[in-house]
Amino acid sequence: MAKELIKGNEAIVKGALLAGSRCYFGYPITPASEIAHGAATFYPLLGRTFLQAESEIAAIQMCYGAGGTGARALTASSGPGISLKCEGISYAAGSQVPIVIADIMRGGPGLGNIAPAQSDYNQVVKGGGHGNYKLIVLAPNCAQEMCDLTMLAFDLADKYRTPVFVLTDGFIGQMMEPVEFPEPVELDHRKKKDWAVMGDAETKGNLINSIYLNEEELEEHNQMLQDKYAEIEKAEVRFEDYLLDDAEIAVTGFGIVSRVLKSAVDVCREKGIKAGLLRPITLFPFPNDRFAELGDSMKHILVAELNNGQMLVDVKMAVGCRKARVHFYNRMGGVVPSVDEMVEKITEIAKG
Repeated sequence: MAKELIKGNEAIVKGALLAGSRCYFGYPITPASEIAHGAATFYPLLGRTFLQAESEIAAIQMCYGAGGTGARALTASSGPGISLKCEGISYAAGSQVPIVIADIMRGGPGLGNIAPAQSDYNQVVKGGGHGNYKLIVLAPNCAQEMCDLTMLAFDLADKYRTPVFVLTDGFIGQMMEPVEFPEPVELDHRKKKDWAVMGDAETKGNLINSIYLNEEELEEHNQMLQDKYAEIEKAEVRFEDYLLDDAEIAVTGFGIVSRVLKSAVDVCREKGIKAGLLRPITLFPFPNDRFAELGDSMKHILVAELNNGQMLVDVKMAVGCRKARVHFYNRMGGVVPSVDEMVEKITEIAKG
């Protein structure tokens, strides 16, 4: 494996190339711009396609077209740009077109600022576009996972014929860390996918489409999609446990918050407070069963986020009426809590 000190955003680009991505279509926006910059450098060097689209709307439709041929297509943006992409994402979900989309979250609403935030959770995890679709959402918390989970995203997009999000905050996107890059995936790009449209006689019978004017046909299509999402929920849940075996207080967060929480757990352990961490790696499918288990075994669960409590809703739904009491701590506007802040909050909970 090759090792390199690299920004998280740049690790996404190299992970995509190692996964066999053939094309990047996008438009730069802070704090995700290094993805477009890196793609502009490395895709052409490898004989692959980079195109800066005239808009985010155009970029997602270009991904739709490339993905419809079976090519591995990548785009990236931040909150305002993801808002513009939502119609095209819904089309891709309805047409079962695999695309990988990176969202490096910034402060909002509106233009907000360019500081790290997590306020796109509802937009991405709950499906910001129209219709009954869901998307696989992977949440890296370090530069290494920016590479690894991007590579996984392409595999899952192909496996389930669905758009997949890589969702993290501007802190992880801008952070420089050592990354070990694996060997490239060997793909036979000459091999046609049996559903793809290539503009030739062999694939002329294939149709990539999300419009069903007959109500019963559209209902059947919707049910097929829901069955696929149920399969994903059974097979693709991912999370990290840390010091939970004997814990009385579980803390949870994703992205940069999970790293702050892990350090806070270590400090609390030194103080004799039995804390542990559950980090969701997939935000959809959400680790509902694991949270339910913690609801039975923990006295307290603390949810920490850089938003107004968007993942908190999912944690409460998973825990339900079990014995654990669910607490919440948040910062907004791009403010990231310190380890000391989180230790103070955990200590306050532990003391009742």
